[in-house]
Amino acid sequence: MLAAVLVVLVWAVTGPMFGFSDTWQLVINTGTTIVTFLMVFAIQTSQNRDATALHLKIDELISSQPNARNRLMAEELANEAEVEEDERSMLKRAEHGGDDRRERREGRRNGRRRSSARRSPGERHS
Repeated sequence: MLAAVLVVLVWAVTGPMFGFSDTWQLVINTGTTIVTFLMVFAIQTSQNRDATALHLKIDELISSQPNARNRLMAEELANEAEVEEDERSMLKRAEHGGDDRRERREGRRNGRRRSSARRSPGERHS
């Protein structure tokens, strides 16, 4: 940010000194291009750091849940087809209002599909 303000000040002071010549414009344009590149690099680095921190926090939450699919902790390494498959699975779970794996387990255990009555979020199955 400071570099951008500095470039604007240099531009404002040196323009009249050099009569806004072609060489002056070339130097100023080169300087602003370099500053823009550096600013984009700084912003991208900051966003990457934030994304990594967010992934670590989410990974910690996933790993702390006994019924969570730990495979999702490495989702950013999955290919596009795997991500789309996981997205469809999550949408299906959201439509059914819960963990479809638990429902499938209970259906196999009871020999039938689970009724529409739901458990409370903290209730565990036996």
